[in-house]
Amino acid sequence: MAIELSFAKILKTLRINNKLSQEELAFRSNLDRTYISMLERGIHQPTISTLFALSKALNIKASVIIQLVELECENKNES
Repeated sequence: MAIELSFAKILKTLRINNKLSQEELAFRSNLDRTYISMLERGIHQPTISTLFALSKALNIKASVIIQLVELECENKNES
């Protein structure tokens, strides 16, 4: 699986686990809701500052998000 799709899956999972809508996540991270949607569909990739804004809004370290994406990529490569 491509990295952008792995990131998309992880972001959506984290958002849902935090019981946030795309609109609420966008508000908390000071991003546009359509941008959140594009990230969750793998259309766009976040900048480092966007990654930190998302991690703060999701109450998780940015490094943990990266680790989750790495694990997702590794799991897909093993399948």
